[in-house]
Amino acid sequence: MVNIYEAGPFEGRLLQWPVLATSGALEVRLAETEHEVRQAQHLRYQVFYEERSAVPTEEMRQARRDFDKYDDVCDHLLVVDRDAHGEDGQPLVVGTYRLTREKDADKVGGFYTAGEFDLSRMISGMPKGTKYLELGRSCILPSYRSRPGAMQLLWKGLLAYVARFDIDLMFGCASFPGTDPESLKLPFSYLHHFHPMPAELLVTARSDLYVPMNQMAADTIDAREGIRSLPAILKGYVRAGCCIGDGAVVDHQFDTTDVFIFFPMSGIDARYKSRFGLVK
Repeated sequence: MVNIYEAGPFEGRLLQWPVLATSGALEVRLAETEHEVRQAQHLRYQVFYEERSAVPTEEMRQARRDFDKYDDVCDHLLVVDRDAHGEDGQPLVVGTYRLTREKDADKVGGFYTAGEFDLSRMISGMPKGTKYLELGRSCILPSYRSRPGAMQLLWKGLLAYVARFDIDLMFGCASFPGTDPESLKLPFSYLHHFHPMPAELLVTARSDLYVPMNQMAADTIDAREGIRSLPAILKGYVRAGCCIGDGAVVDHQFDTTDVFIFFPMSGIDARYKSRFGLVK
């Protein structure tokens, strides 16, 4: 065990397990320095802005990094390939997740997800003392997506983090590529009918951004086709036991259409607990 304190955005953070899991040359751990955070931001830029169609600010374009105010307060989960090196000569960051707890979100005015979805019913309806974790900015370098290890290590690292901080509820935005809701009738309707959030906690898209998801009758949907229509990460969330909020939001900056994911740890599928070694 190594105890690591860092200044700046890392001040007061105690990282007791810099390496959470390994698979061959790959390892998953939390970012420990500002340089490693910049590596994660560079990976996000490669995936969201260069591979896909997100629109960077001029400052982001010059730096070739994706960043915002949340990066200074959250934890950055990294998958690192020790056998590969980036332009800086450091081991290559090939996967990342941005993890934001409530105490950190409070420092910058609330959760990122609240910019698209109304969280008030969920927050007021959950038991007092609930520990929240917002998931965001998940991505993997294209050349590592078809190789075994990277996605599994991200999940192992995420669930080790959940166990370490005794998290009760994970949530956030999951994205479909593109900004045409008309093309998403099947996945939207499948999620709406087959994986709804509990009504008493229901999170809805903000009224000024709301795109309806109930676009097909339940009895016209083949559930197998419905789940096959989902992006890989959202498919994984659903299979692990997450539920979906009401309404989608078109995000023109990232060229995506977003839905809300609600993932109580009490509801996680037992197969995932076993597969990823979650003890809670």
